[in-house]
Amino acid sequence: MKLIFLDIDGTLTVPGENTPPDSAVEAVKKAQAKGNKVFLCTGRNMDMLKPLLRFNFDGVIASAGGHVECEGKVLYDCPMTNRQRDIALDSLHRHGVFCTIEAANGSFGDENMDAFLKDQPAGNSEIERWRKALSSNLGIRPMGEYDGRPVYKVVVMANEMSQLDEAKSLLGDEFNFAMQEVPEHGCVNGELINRQFDKGRGVKRIAEYLNVPIEDTVGFGDSMNDLEMIQTVGTSVCMGNGQKALKDLSDIVCGAVTEDGLAREFEELGLI
Repeated sequence: MKLIFLDIDGTLTVPGENTPPDSAVEAVKKAQAKGNKVFLCTGRNMDMLKPLLRFNFDGVIASAGGHVECEGKVLYDCPMTNRQRDIALDSLHRHGVFCTIEAANGSFGDENMDAFLKDQPAGNSEIERWRKALSSNLGIRPMGEYDGRPVYKVVVMANEMSQLDEAKSLLGDEFNFAMQEVPEHGCVNGELINRQFDKGRGVKRIAEYLNVPIEDTVGFGDSMNDLEMIQTVGTSVCMGNGQKALKDLSDIVCGAVTEDGLAREFEELGLI
């Protein structure tokens, strides 16, 4: 039995969308029928990945590892403390950083983020996810409506990396500032991920729970927020549309999400 872990945006789906190619859906079903288990492994919170649960995955690693479920059982759950949340938002907003905070059951974004995104070129999977999420009204509510519910992750967008310096000085020991490659995309974007978890540790939690050796795990991703998953799994695969830095670190580079890359690599690896 193999455990297969799939990022969503830019890997399972076109960034910001909720319907995988038919070939990917069929590949997941065939892999499960062969006795393998398939999991979502995503930076999305549970609310934003919910539309994909209809495809009957065996579990999820959500919020970049902050929430882990396997076959209906919660294995791990670690929201930010109120202190961490407040320091992050205060310091980031003080320097003009656009923020979206992700709770398990909702996301809240700065009201002027949509205007910021309209000026950014295409090509970055996280930028595309948020652009489509806002334009499609996928449940992202204004920051002013945030009601204090537990937050797992802060997504950030800014014009320059230096705008994050104060937040890094205050929270760098507690949070990894996982930032995307930016020169060709025109802005800085990424997320603050608690150092207590990451996608790689989410993979380990599920593998240990199911008593499956880590060498029997396979991970598919496209961006640097997949780094720890790629470094952890037995076989790592980067999508053809993925970032060069991740391709260089992966065992395999497969076709792009728009070229049935996932399904073709499932077949190449004998997963179906």
